[in-house]
Amino acid sequence: MRLAAKLQGVTKEYALDGEVVRALRGVSFEVPEGDYVAIMGSSGSGKSTILNLLGCLDRPTAGHILLGDDDVTRLDDDRLSEIRASRIGFIFQSYNLIQQLTVLENIEVPLYYQGRVSQRDRDRCKELAIMVGLTDRLRHRPTQLSGGQQQRVAIARSLVNDPYFILADEPTGNLDSVTTAEILDLLQRLNDEGKTIIMVTHEPDVGNRTRRIIRLRDGQLASDKRLSEVPERQSPS
Repeated sequence: MRLAAKLQGVTKEYALDGEVVRALRGVSFEVPEGDYVAIMGSSGSGKSTILNLLGCLDRPTAGHILLGDDDVTRLDDDRLSEIRASRIGFIFQSYNLIQQLTVLENIEVPLYYQGRVSQRDRDRCKELAIMVGLTDRLRHRPTQLSGGQQQRVAIARSLVNDPYFILADEPTGNLDSVTTAEILDLLQRLNDEGKTIIMVTHEPDVGNRTRRIIRLRDGQLASDKRLSEVPERQSPS
């Protein structure tokens, strides 16, 4: 089975008020394609640092991070920007939608970073909006949507470039229990269809909806528990 991501002995240090803070201390794990992983731990455990590293938003102090076949620790800033734009889908707790844009335009945003928005691209964005249940909201703006609807926009946006994997940062943190269940059902459906998802959460009920839970403590891997198998995917012929 191919790997979507791999961390090898990853350490991350920050300078804070003249002192060195070790956010990660030699963390290693692999994420096969099609996996659905929850990264959990208390505040300061290192889970957000891992999310930033996997998202190519930061670099490790030591160790290696592989996304697909690319060792991103060896790439320059321009190449990292290309990978962020084309290979990683982001879902944030606060949605990060642009208030002046419609639902459809917000879904199209990643395409603008790549300098391409063809009619074919627009058609795909519309298909994604319909897939996540926003058929009658295409021309609405974020202020006209509920929290759950805004998160559906964010999920559709994360899929536009058919990324290696989706990085979800507390995707249900601002939602009520009913809407949380709906969003988790949608993420589960995407995973069942083969999409790799790596999610940071502090909520046990959310973590238990994934296939695997990685727990961090003080910047180290505390446990790695698989809840269900990663489905085998047939390679395209």
